[in-house]
Amino acid sequence: MSRIYDCSDNSELLTGMRLARHAVAKGQLVVIPTDTVYGVAANAFSPEAVQLLLEAKGRGRQSPPPVLMPKAATMDGLAQNIPDAVRTLAEKFWPGGLTIILEAQPSLAWDLGDTNGTVAVRVPAHPVALELLAETGPLAVSSANLTGQPAAVTAAGAHDQLGARVEVYLNGGEATEGLASTIIDATSFSRGEGGIRILRDGVVTATQLREVLGDALEPATGTVG
Repeated sequence: MSRIYDCSDNSELLTGMRLARHAVAKGQLVVIPTDTVYGVAANAFSPEAVQLLLEAKGRGRQSPPPVLMPKAATMDGLAQNIPDAVRTLAEKFWPGGLTIILEAQPSLAWDLGDTNGTVAVRVPAHPVALELLAETGPLAVSSANLTGQPAAVTAAGAHDQLGARVEVYLNGGEATEGLASTIIDATSFSRGEGGIRILRDGVVTATQLREVLGDALEPATGTVG
């Protein structure tokens, strides 16, 4: 039976983190707090675990989950052809609410879904998430909600939607932003075929991005939710 562990209590934090690590290692799902909204997480390198995540949310392979990392330096192990502009964005906005789509390292043995050779990466700004990521390595993480429902901003809200599909829930308090991360696509830019596009508006604004990217940021043509 899945349980919520209160990470503000030292004893529950230790127990919850230990059980979360074991759950990830066994290919099970855990819910973690992030700075944006709560996320449901799985071992990024276990195709079965990623499939379990997609099924828990009611999603298909056409909606691959992003990958959360413990630090920006991990990006080089997951992605290739990383432009200097992206590294500047990482320095400015990570840890934080910016998800960046890049060309995936072709040597990695993983299956996140229909990614077309890309990976979406982010470093979250939440101590509980970062502690778990430091111990497990990169995790495939999507918002902790059923597809079409509002993203959960509390562990209890995530439990209401996902229930026993998730093995461990880590309660890190109410999500401070309550708004999803901004998603940008840098793959065309890395190939010299275009600029960086905003795919989803979120925590980091277009104005903030343009301050760093200048004309490398493509004009808005409508974003997806």
